[in-house]
Amino acid sequence: MPHALAPRGLPRILALLLLVAASVWLPPGARAEDVFKPNGDVTLLQINDVYSITPVDNGKAGGLARVAAFLRKTRAQGQPVEFIIAGDFLSPSVASGVFQGRQMVETLNSAGITLATLGNHEFDFGVDTLRQRMKEARWQWVNANVLDARTGRPLADTPPYVIRPYGRLTVGYIGLCLGGEEISRDKLRGIQIEDPFAAAARYLPQMRQAGANVIVAITHLNYADDLRLARAFTNIDVIIGGHDHIPITTVAGSTLISKAGSDARNVARIDLGRPRGALEKNFALLPVTPDWPEDPATAAVVAGFEKRLSAELDVVIGATRVDLDAVAHHVRNAECNLGNFIADAMREDVSADAAIMNAGSIRGDRVYPSGPLKRRDVVSIQPFGGIICKVELNGAALRSALNLGVSRVGEGSGRFPQVSGLAFDVDLSQPAGDRVRNPRLGGQPLDPAKTYTVAITDYVLKGGDGYTQFETNKILIDPAHGNLLVNVLENRVRALQEIAPQIEGRVRLLNGPGAGK
Repeated sequence: MPHALAPRGLPRILALLLLVAASVWLPPGARAEDVFKPNGDVTLLQINDVYSITPVDNGKAGGLARVAAFLRKTRAQGQPVEFIIAGDFLSPSVASGVFQGRQMVETLNSAGITLATLGNHEFDFGVDTLRQRMKEARWQWVNANVLDARTGRPLADTPPYVIRPYGRLTVGYIGLCLGGEEISRDKLRGIQIEDPFAAAARYLPQMRQAGANVIVAITHLNYADDLRLARAFTNIDVIIGGHDHIPITTVAGSTLISKAGSDARNVARIDLGRPRGALEKNFALLPVTPDWPEDPATAAVVAGFEKRLSAELDVVIGATRVDLDAVAHHVRNAECNLGNFIADAMREDVSADAAIMNAGSIRGDRVYPSGPLKRRDVVSIQPFGGIICKVELNGAALRSALNLGVSRVGEGSGRFPQVSGLAFDVDLSQPAGDRVRNPRLGGQPLDPAKTYTVAITDYVLKGGDGYTQFETNKILIDPAHGNLLVNVLENRVRALQEIAPQIEGRVRLLNGPGAGK
């Protein structure tokens, strides 16, 4: 039975002993080069879903310059190495909102990526920008099912698969991206995405006929579909996958499935060899820590983009006719005009019936005066990289969420709800959990039995600030498919050019301290 390993960043490895596979678990403080020597004909190094060129988690994990240095050291051991990224890297991030993914391509070029496939976030800036980024990349794309709608050929004339020899092995690599229903239609103009299973059925026999005696699928599919792929095509030896943002290591039949998490917090290493006839797969998941040195050339590319980003943050993107209130004590205890603007942008972005923004995610703790708005202002208001999600739930659950949000009014709690599409009264004389009165959605009374759609951030979706009402309901847009909130806010300011949000009585406080606000 397959197992999934989920804890982020932990050096836990599933023992893969089905046939002749082995794994390595790095104890704390151990270095990969001390315990993992070349063992086979080729080494595959994997990352996926990488949105930051710099280290993450306050510098404690990730960093493409660190990964690049590890690649150089691995290659110095003398065995052929393929450095593979399994999709999702052009977007989203604050830097991608500025450079439209160019910073990722140039950094990955320097780091030494050799093979890549497309993920859903590669389409975020439209097909023309995607074509340009694909042209700028110095690595080999493999793409079997993302097609030019006009010609029916793989986008940008990328090969559906490539075959490379390494000693006793001849490895075929095929690239598969998730289906078009996962990506908004406006981002797919001129593109047709074929069912990845149909593409696999067509090309896998061709790869065998062309001499491949090992098959590696580089996929950007969800975990369930990777399992289905392994079970449907038992001649796939390894699936190097993306899309799921947690480390997963699985054996399905004789197929090794590997996902390395996100943001290069880990590098998965897979050594393939055939010393005794049968294919051996040696696997390790290596946490990328501050102990890893940086590759100077890649670090220089990163530093260059960080310097440019700092300058780009001072670009004026629009203006506000009114002061924008981001004072923490205000936004966490009452409706505020900036909260209304953010919630409206969230609701519009995913076409939801309503939106709830936990006020604790609104930062800056000051009033932004009327006048020009810079990109830096938007980033300071939304510094966390929150992603807009969309959920479906009934009116009773939605009212429960609102009651949770107003349960600590006056305490400055981050759970206070800034809302869009909704209006309600708060009876502060009542106990927490039963304060919401006269809730309306779209001007109509909230129906406890009716189903509504709500825009929230990924933080709230995961239960942040105590919001447990959403994670058990149907998720229509999850964090892997949502847009970065800070980019949505910037785009809204740019589109309107001048904003003037007002307090509209969406949340009225009654019968207690702070009533009348």
